[in-house]
Amino acid sequence: MTPKVEKLLEQMRESKANWKTTDIARLYEGFGFIITHGANHDKIKHPDFPELRTTLPRHREIAKVYVEIAVKLVDQLLELQKGDKK
Repeated sequence: MTPKVEKLLEQMRESKANWKTTDIARLYEGFGFIITHGANHDKIKHPDFPELRTTLPRHREIAKVYVEIAVKLVDQLLELQKGDKK
């Protein structure tokens, strides 16, 4: 995780509006998620925590709910990673 990705996460926490699919994909990839392209949606999952998964539509601009899901999923990942270190 780079400082740019951390900054992107903070920006998404502050405002859920006006994000593009590419921004969300960059966030997921920055935190180690794998993106698999499907027909109309991309499938997102984390290799170390397979329970962390979702889908992302390929529209240029997407609904705020997808930003909320991305932030929530990354927060869950960070919590799980803390638990692994203990």
